Amino acid sequence: MSLQTLNDIFFTVVERNDRVVMMHRREIQWVSISSQDVYQKVVGLAQALQDWGIAKGDRVAILSENRPEWTIADFASLLIGAVTVPVYATLTAEQTAFILRDSGARTIFVSSAKQLVKVNSIRDQTGIERVALMDADPPTKAVSMQALMDKGPRDRDAKFDALVRSATPSDLATIIYTSGTTGTPKGAMLTHGNMASNVAFSLRDFGVNKDDISISFLPLSHVTARHVDFAMLHNGATLAYVSFQEHLLPALKEVRPTIFLGVPRMYEKIYAQVQQKATGFPKEAIYRWALAVGKANRGETLAGKTPRSFSWMMADHLVYSRVRGGMGGRAHIFISGGAPLGRELAEWYADIGIRIHEGYGLTETSPVIAVNNPKHHRLGTVGKPLANVEVKVAPDGEILVRGPSVFQGYWNKPKETAEALNDGWFKTGDIGQIDADGFLSVTDRKKDLIKTSGGKFVAPQPLESSLKHNPLIAEALVVGDKRKFPAVLIAPSFALLEDWARSNQVVYYSWEELCANAKVCALYEGMVAELNGTLARYEQLKRVIVIAEEFSAENGTLTTSMKLRRHAVEERYRKQIEEMYVRAEKEGFVEKA
Repeated sequence: MSLQTLNDIFFTVVERNDRVVMMHRREIQWVSISSQDVYQKVVGLAQALQDWGIAKGDRVAILSENRPEWTIADFASLLIGAVTVPVYATLTAEQTAFILRDSGARTIFVSSAKQLVKVNSIRDQTGIERVALMDADPPTKAVSMQALMDKGPRDRDAKFDALVRSATPSDLATIIYTSGTTGTPKGAMLTHGNMASNVAFSLRDFGVNKDDISISFLPLSHVTARHVDFAMLHNGATLAYVSFQEHLLPALKEVRPTIFLGVPRMYEKIYAQVQQKATGFPKEAIYRWALAVGKANRGETLAGKTPRSFSWMMADHLVYSRVRGGMGGRAHIFISGGAPLGRELAEWYADIGIRIHEGYGLTETSPVIAVNNPKHHRLGTVGKPLANVEVKVAPDGEILVRGPSVFQGYWNKPKETAEALNDGWFKTGDIGQIDADGFLSVTDRKKDLIKTSGGKFVAPQPLESSLKHNPLIAEALVVGDKRKFPAVLIAPSFALLEDWARSNQVVYYSWEELCANAKVCALYEGMVAELNGTLARYEQLKRVIVIAEEFSAENGTLTTSMKLRRHAVEERYRKQIEEMYVRAEKEGFVEKA
């Protein structure tokens, strides 16, 4: 049966002969959920929603960390024609209130007492009528989701199944609010057909099947994670849910997934940990030798082959296998999405025998536009566009997309919708190019391009990715629009920087003192100088500001999906930026062509 709606995925799950389809950790052990369990829980919850008067088109919010109940609540809403509104668990009460109010959500599922307190604090600002709590023993202001799920039928309900199958591809399935890197979040409207068409093609060449296990740890409120989980379930894989990032490492060793999907920030952290551990004699010498061996065999790795030379197998035994072991040891597919991976990082992974399949997409495209896969892979690109998607590059370099996965528009925002869509083509806002073999490369965000006062355009993302390849740099942000020269703000990896400081006799009593220390400033200026040696003169970063705090979603410098909020960062450090350019002016800085 061809995939037409997200409800079709539900049926592929429940028709698996009572096989395990989900797992989650409860106290000291992993608990399995069978296809029959899923049917009972989902239908029980769907029928409760119907009893509450929730009907086709009504919005139902989910505010939770990753857990089986997230997916169960999602399916229950979709089956009766309701529209799911995901809400990040890390959002503030005010941000949560905006989404609930803007979407007009009538019901919300929350994970814990902590999230319930947040919702109750703003409930009178919204249209929420009922709150269901996933954890046990809800207070009087919420109902037990577990009790509702337990009421579901153990055997198939033919009447209910017929209702579920009546869904059409044009039915609205979800409103996903964008991360808001530049302003107020907008609700992207995705139909069943939008998401189903994307699921049908995104993993087509990966060979995912019933023997695969994937850990669901990226926030399901983000379109990438939700799409991947739908695709895994559709292709027969088992999902193991991890609610909190701090539980991921032990879960990897316990579950040993066969598929590892992460955002670039996760791959960066693994790289930084390996770099940190590979210090001192003889570990550093062995590590450097292994990287050299891997680099010499990079071509085979990127072609999907396992090198067979004695030196590679020895390096694999001593180094590469240990890195894979930290990721569970069984993964044969590695995927990266959600943000640019960075060529240097992709090369490093290839040099330790891991071929990362980088993909590209946006919330508005359900999300996958293009992805590298085992059959078609080219390092430095985001792969070839999916077979059912059209991609072209506008004269100004912007990537345009057309196809069945392109969204219907922004919720209650006709002006923004008209600006984003032109004759069915969605304007991605990204700059890129397509090579002769059809591989797509993404250079930068169109609105992020920096134009110096001398009229030169600088693309910041490639420079930032190169800098972040150094494990001592957690985040980097290039500034300089309408200025004489570009500069960079650097947020250090403080754990590693503090180790470096101790080794180099740098005395400090706060991060402010550490980042102002002359040795530390010289350290980061040296890193930037090394990068400048590979750049055209107009691209070179002439000044460095070392920031004495970490970028985070909590302080507003990162989105909930861990992307830089450029305007927020520049506003937060505007004083330091202005003072830096004033000093340069007093020093008589003159840009040379």
